[in-house]
Amino acid sequence: MPLALATVLYEWPRYMAAVVALAFSGLLVLAQVGMFVGIGKAFTATIDRSRADLMILPAKSESLINTGGMPRRVMPLIYSHPEVIAVSDIDDDNGLFSNLGVDAPEDKAAKDGTTKDAAAKATAAQDNGKKKKREWVQITAIDTARDGLTLPTDFSEDLRLTLAEPFAVAVDKSALDRLGVKLGDKAAIDGHAVRVAAITTNYPNLMQPGVIVSRQTLRLLGKARPSNRVGPMFVRIRDPARAVQVRDQLNAIADGRFRAWTRSDLSKANDKAMMKDQFIGIMLGFSMFLGLLIGVGITSQTLRGAILANVKEFASLRALGVSMGSLRWVVLQLSFWVGVAGLAMTAVLVTAVAGFAGMNGLPMSFPLANVISTSIFLLIIALGSGVLALGVLKKSQPADLLR
Repeated sequence: MPLALATVLYEWPRYMAAVVALAFSGLLVLAQVGMFVGIGKAFTATIDRSRADLMILPAKSESLINTGGMPRRVMPLIYSHPEVIAVSDIDDDNGLFSNLGVDAPEDKAAKDGTTKDAAAKATAAQDNGKKKKREWVQITAIDTARDGLTLPTDFSEDLRLTLAEPFAVAVDKSALDRLGVKLGDKAAIDGHAVRVAAITTNYPNLMQPGVIVSRQTLRLLGKARPSNRVGPMFVRIRDPARAVQVRDQLNAIADGRFRAWTRSDLSKANDKAMMKDQFIGIMLGFSMFLGLLIGVGITSQTLRGAILANVKEFASLRALGVSMGSLRWVVLQLSFWVGVAGLAMTAVLVTAVAGFAGMNGLPMSFPLANVISTSIFLLIIALGSGVLALGVLKKSQPADLLR
């Protein structure tokens, strides 16, 4: 076993502060990456979990973020490919969601001319009284046919049948408190009565609550897209294994009218688009800078303290003829193994945070490229801290052993 690794394992309490500092520096960066990418996937959850083999977007689209519609005449062109067996589009819109709760005490006082205290007592006296809430929601329509292309793969048969009922809506559990509703409640979308018929999981949206309805209900709400426009299109082909080849063939005949994607490529493009957002870039840049300061500051001081505690051992090695260059190499190895331990603790902490977030309705996602770059970032911090601690070796003079 290398001397540096044996030293870290045997005297681990001396290096624990450096390991913890590196772990929290990694957590600071990866937790934000996971949160932001998770938010992005919330926008595209119904698409990522669709039954389609290919996706069709406008020609200039680089991701699903801020993607517009296309002329409906594009759909027959997709059908013209001999391997395409089904094409469907997804329709969505925004609307004002209102629960059927009672007014807040302040609202009742303003309407009735009563005092706030009296209004509060009147509100409390009502059975099952709830504060009235209004929120703008994202309404997404899906096909409720058994083999519907836009029907998410994680929707059960009971959920499919439930949403097929007119004016039935599904709300993610993370949005229930925000919308002030529960399963079975009646509500309204832009004045149209609806019923919260189902509760979904893993479809959160921190920016705007999402509501899933059938295509029929969307039309009844007056929210269907004009007949001459279609949104992102879903394509099913005869042999899913040939998705890449069919994608390339469709793009060859597109002539600038659309762009075909495989679902895996589109998912990666969505992640990249989310990370390129200016606000997110600033947040991650600041987090990395803060992590660099914390990691280098604590890790370098911890390594300096550990080397000072073992200065006599280093002096003994010098007395035995070990060169200063070899001792510097040992210190750099020490810092490397501290970095590896920091990475291991980062993995544990990130897993715990992701699990806790998932239990509270916020799935987190960690693109491999970001995980690798953060790992390299932490190792650079550890090795940089080791370089800063090299000056302590000058105090390991063999003559000190005679004192």
